[in-house]
Amino acid sequence: MIIHKFIFLISGVYGMGAVILGAFGSHGLKGKLEPSASEAFETAVRYQFYHALALMMIGLLYAQLPSGALRISAVCMMLGTLLFSGSLYFLSTRTILSFGELRFLGPVTPLGGFLLIIGWLLFIVAAARMRG
Repeated sequence: MIIHKFIFLISGVYGMGAVILGAFGSHGLKGKLEPSASEAFETAVRYQFYHALALMMIGLLYAQLPSGALRISAVCMMLGTLLFSGSLYFLSTRTILSFGELRFLGPVTPLGGFLLIIGWLLFIVAAARMRG
């Protein structure tokens, strides 16, 4: 598959997922979560949506100006979003899920955040290397 097409597909999946999970959080989880858990869930949705848009932008740039930095930036953002937002979704809803405490996910959230930071750093590197 062409790399920018894959980036667009993941961007679309993340964007659609953010809308669905945001609506679920606002309606389906209303009153079921502690305020701090509700805030964490909203943070997960927000970061997922921001990075869906960022991936769309990277896909557009990559289609015109392919570079290794952009490709790795996209991978870091894809994995980072999955780990960061995904762990927050599970951690914030653990009281209503029957999966147990899920304590092992605690370190996953900062790892996801670190990958997001690296993704943005590589985006900056790619932008600095652009001609014109």
